[in-house]
Amino acid sequence: MRDFVEAESAQAAGVGRPDACPCGTVVRDGGPGEAEERFRGLLEAAPDAMVIVDGTGTIRLVNAQTEAVFGHRREELLGRPVEVLVPHRFRSHHTRHRDDYAVNRQVRPMGAGLELHGLRKDGTEFPVEISLSPLETADGLLMSAAVRDVSDRRAAEARINELAAIVESSQDAILAKTLDGHITYWNAAAHRLYGYSAEEVIGRHVTLLAPPGARDEIDVLLERLRDGEKVEHFETLRLTRTGVLLDVDVTLWPTRNTHGKVVGACAIVRDISDRKRAEAELTTLYEQQRHIALTLQRSLMGTPPAIPGLATASRYRPATQGAGVGGDWFDLVPLGAGRVGVLIGDVMGRGLEAAAVMGQLRSAAHALAKTDMQPRQLMQALDAVVADLAVPDQLVTCCYLVIAPDAGSVTVCSAGHLPVLVVGPGNGVRSLPTPVNAPLGVGGILYEQSCEAVPPGATLVLYTDGLVETPGSDIEDQVDELTAVLDRFFRDTPCLEAAADHVLAALLPDPESHNDDVTLLFAQLPAAPLTTLTTGLPAVATSVREGRAFLHKALVSWGCAAAADNALLLLAEILTNAVLHAEGPLGLHLSRSDSDLTVEVSDHSPQLPQPRLATADDESGRGLLLVRALADNWGVRPTDEGKTTWFTLKL
Repeated sequence: MRDFVEAESAQAAGVGRPDACPCGTVVRDGGPGEAEERFRGLLEAAPDAMVIVDGTGTIRLVNAQTEAVFGHRREELLGRPVEVLVPHRFRSHHTRHRDDYAVNRQVRPMGAGLELHGLRKDGTEFPVEISLSPLETADGLLMSAAVRDVSDRRAAEARINELAAIVESSQDAILAKTLDGHITYWNAAAHRLYGYSAEEVIGRHVTLLAPPGARDEIDVLLERLRDGEKVEHFETLRLTRTGVLLDVDVTLWPTRNTHGKVVGACAIVRDISDRKRAEAELTTLYEQQRHIALTLQRSLMGTPPAIPGLATASRYRPATQGAGVGGDWFDLVPLGAGRVGVLIGDVMGRGLEAAAVMGQLRSAAHALAKTDMQPRQLMQALDAVVADLAVPDQLVTCCYLVIAPDAGSVTVCSAGHLPVLVVGPGNGVRSLPTPVNAPLGVGGILYEQSCEAVPPGATLVLYTDGLVETPGSDIEDQVDELTAVLDRFFRDTPCLEAAADHVLAALLPDPESHNDDVTLLFAQLPAAPLTTLTTGLPAVATSVREGRAFLHKALVSWGCAAAADNALLLLAEILTNAVLHAEGPLGLHLSRSDSDLTVEVSDHSPQLPQPRLATADDESGRGLLLVRALADNWGVRPTDEGKTTWFTLKL
């Protein structure tokens, strides 16, 4: 080393001399320059910090990397003891180790299992690896130390160890595998889940864990992983060592090398058997509760009666969300004299509370309709019923129609309900004109009604908002769509049952995706009576004889003389009652169908007749009892002018 290093270079002021090299070497004139240059080049090119010390531990030579690693300038290190680069707590031990090394000289490779630390100029410590090499020179023993800063590597190792501990202590099974499906890693949770130890499964194919019917599934998943796709929360079945099938949730992701190439895959497997069992129990419980709720709702809705001459088709679909029950209802009410009341309503809201309100309103509406009151009066009464329920912010939409086939008309009152559609024979589809009224429950509303001519054979279409109100769509657009569907389907004369199925399929293509209950009702108006006759009479006694004569002549001309006796007797009783107790003028209307005769007497008194039991001395009070006994059906209905009393007889 005498050819390369001056022993006193650390003390000499050779730093500024032109013959001093950057590493502290003094160049001798006439020395072996080529060897010296090679040595300097190798020293400066070394990737590690190179520190050369003599037998006393004095630093004789350092390279530029030493400056970068420890933060000292070169001239600050040369000639100083090497312990300046060692943390204070290790210096006494370091001196002893250095002396021992001088006695037992040998090359010690980098990272020889020792925990070593270096000390920077700023006082910070950092982990290092040091390889030592003895150098025999003419001036004595020198020791070469290659110092490598391993801070980043130790931090990475700590992070890897931390992650490894997390993976190994995870409650979820974690495994790694090659792209062809052979297992390369298996944590403790996987052992607990499947029953196989790591030694038993590493190197075996992952199909070991799949039941026989799911082996192809493994191939599909591996192909997706080879394409770089991540598979999240894939629920499937897996097989344990004892043959037990487990419900599991599997998340798979590809692993890549430093070049980004997919080289393997990892999987997190979670046992969801308990969750699946709980879900099955909840589903069973939910279905039981739903069945109970729907049974309750259907019992509250009741089954509308079949009405002779009135063809109907109806569909009710419970909501697919929650318990499924709601506030929809409809009803058909026979009013006598060929007239029929049609009710449809929707209690806003869902659940048992809405169904309970619906049941009360349906019962009240049916009872009110049986009194034959006009639609606007029924709505007024129902509004009071809703107010009496004392349910906060309860609103109800409702529509009530009275069909009068002999007059070819429909009287309608709507409380905020969707428009009724009329499909006329050969006339397309139109909305039934109806005054706009607020829903029931608003209060303080005077409800209005309208009477529209509707030809016999026309079909009325009534529905609730569940049919046309869907998320993301405008309700008016959906009503237009319903109109178009009906127009296309009714170009011929279809079956109403088929029409109802067609409408549901067109507007609700997915029967499991509607959030509200749905009610749809088709009602086809009966054919018009075979013939009708009408006359007017004054409210005088002679009108009884004139009315009987008018009826007798009609029955004879219709070939119904066999029914004349009872018909004439009943008409006489009703006309007499009107002359004595009502106000004129009177109206007499006769209507005949294939099977029935209907006789109606109208007057201008709003007072309704009440049957009563007459005593032996009473001269009156027996007329209505006689009508009740002989007529097949009879009744009284209020009108804007007064009332109409009617009876029917079978022909």
